[in-house]
Parts: sequence; structure tokens; C-alpha cells
Amino acid sequence: MHDHDENSPRDLLVILRHGPHGSSWLREGLDAALVAAAFGQSVSLLFMGEGAAALVPGQQPGPLGQKGTAATLEMLEMYDIETLLVEEQALSPLGLAADDLMLEVEVVSTGALSGVLSAHRLVLTF
Repeated sequence: MHDHDENSPRDLLVILRHGPHGSSWLREGLDAALVAAAFGQSVSLLFMGEGAAALVPGQQPGPLGQKGTAATLEMLEMYDIETLLVEEQALSPLGLAADDLMLEVEVVSTGALSGVLSAHRLVLTF
């Protein structure tokens, strides 16, 4: 476990804006987060828009045989990636609440997003 001073900036925020199917952006974003965490960076994930669909439990692999991302998401904890944020307005089109998702997440209102961004030294968007 890394001890973080609440006020010190975290190293990396990875924003995931793509759903699990149709492109490899989500997987690449998750891979980038895991690699950074493996090198000791403190990493937060922010699921926005279609990216929130990655957190829906019980997903099937995609039509092209793409592996679902559930297995990768389950690895986050092993890498000490514990700050999982979801944009509040991304949940309503899915008809979901935070409690319905496969991982424990913190819901961020649209107004709070700029604060989340500025709390990280580096932001990558996938």
C-alpha cells in the first residue's frame, strides 16, 4: 500500500471514454494504467461516457471475439489501483447506479471533474 498525502498530486489519471467493444481503446487504456502502476506510479482511473459500460457486470466477449475487460479490471487491485472514478452522467444512459457496477467506484459530478484533473500530474485519455 502506498501512503498518499491527500493534498499531494497523484501521478497519473487515465480517462477511459470508450466502451469495451468496437475498439481496443479501453484495453489499451487499462494496459497503460497497469504498466504505470507496475512502475510504482499512483494511478487513478476515470470512466467517462461509454467507458462506464466497461464496469457493467456479466459482459460477454465482443462480436469479434474480443476478450471482455472484466479480467483486466479484476487485476487493478493487485496493482494498487484503487481510485476508480465514474462520471455521474455516464451512468444514467446505462440505467445504472454505482452499486450496480462490478467494482467499487466513486461517482464524480460533472462540476467536480476539473478538480479531479488538476489533482493529477499527468492525464492520459483513451
